[in-house]
Amino acid sequence: MRIVQIIDSLEAGGAEKMAVNYANALANTIEFSGLVTTRKEGLLLSQLNKNVSYLFLNKKGKIDLSAVFRLRKYLKENKVNVIHAHSSSFFTAVLVKLTLLKIKIIWHDHYGISQDLKQRKSTSLKISSLFFSGIISVNDALKNWAVSYLWSSNVVYFPNFISDFNDSEEEIKLNGIDGKRIVCVANLRPQKNHKLLIETASIIRDKFPDWSFHLFGKDFKDSYSAQLFQKIEKLKLQDSIFFYGSINNVGQVLKQCDIAVLPSLSEGLPLAVLEYGLYKLPVVATHVGEIKKVITSHHHGIITESDNLSEFSSAVERLITHVDERQAKGVNLHKFVELNYSEQSIIQEYVLWIKSLPNFADNNSHK
Repeated sequence: MRIVQIIDSLEAGGAEKMAVNYANALANTIEFSGLVTTRKEGLLLSQLNKNVSYLFLNKKGKIDLSAVFRLRKYLKENKVNVIHAHSSSFFTAVLVKLTLLKIKIIWHDHYGISQDLKQRKSTSLKISSLFFSGIISVNDALKNWAVSYLWSSNVVYFPNFISDFNDSEEEIKLNGIDGKRIVCVANLRPQKNHKLLIETASIIRDKFPDWSFHLFGKDFKDSYSAQLFQKIEKLKLQDSIFFYGSINNVGQVLKQCDIAVLPSLSEGLPLAVLEYGLYKLPVVATHVGEIKKVITSHHHGIITESDNLSEFSSAVERLITHVDERQAKGVNLHKFVELNYSEQSIIQEYVLWIKSLPNFADNNSHK
C-alpha cells in the first residue's frame, strides 16, 4: 500500500494537522507514505516524520498544468496507488487522476461550519466526487451531507486523532502566573468566537485578577482580527490576555496551562479539544459540532450553549474555584481521548477500509 496525502498548505490548522498526522502514522504502517503540499508551506512542515516522502508543488493559480505534471511524475516514480486529498486539494487530485486513471482518490472532508449544511453547495466538488473511490467525513453531519449531495457511494466517518509527535526545539515561556493560566488554541476566524472569550476574560479579571488568558492561532490580519484587538484595548485587558500567534509546539504550551477553552460558534471535530485532553486539561467548550462526542459528560469537562456569556464565564469560574474537580475532569478527559481517539486504533480501521475499496488489489496506477 502506497499512499500520498495532499493538502493546500502546511499552516497551523485542523485539516493541515490531520494531513501531517496521517502521513506520519502511515510511515510506520505501510510501504510508502508521502505528503504533497500544493500552494504553500508552513509551520507544520517541521512536524513531518523523517520517514515521510515530501513534495512541495508551489502551484500557481487554480489550474497549473506544470504542477499537475510534477505531481504525476512524483506519483509514478513512487508507485503511489492512493491519493488522500484533504479539503480543497481534491481539485488537484482529480486533475492528476485524468492522466493516471487507475490511481484512487480518497477525499477527506474537514468542513468546520457544519451547523447549516443546507447552504453548502459546490458544483466543482460535486462533479469531482465522480472520481472519488471513497469519502472520509470527520463527523456524522458531514457524512450525511456527502451521502445526500455528492456522487460517491463509499462514505465513511473517521474521527480526528491526535499525535504527540513533535520535533520542534522551540521554547515558549508563557506570561502570567504558574497555576493560573487559561489557554485557547484557535485561529482568529469568526466561527471561533474569540469575542465571547474576551468578554469572559473581562469578567474573570474582575473576580480573579491573578488569572490570565493565553491565545494561540494564526492571525489573518483582517477586520475580524482588528476588532478583537480593539476590544481587548477597550476593556483594558492587555495584562490579562496574551496572544502568541501560530506556534510549532502546542504541547509545550499546554503543559504550562491549567484550564482550556474553546468558545466556537461552529466546529467539526476540533483537534484542539483532543489536544487539551492529551495534556490532561479540563475543558470549557460550546455545544457545537462533535464536541459533545469528546466531552460526553460533566466528568470530562463543561459544555455550554453557543454564545452564552453567562454560562461560559460561570463554567470557567467554576473550574477556577473547584481545584479537585478541575484536576479530575482533566484526568478523565485524558483517559477518554487516549481510549477513543488514538492514532493506532483509527489508522488500523483506515487501512482496512482502504483495502476494502473496489478493485484495490488490482490497482497498478504507476504503470
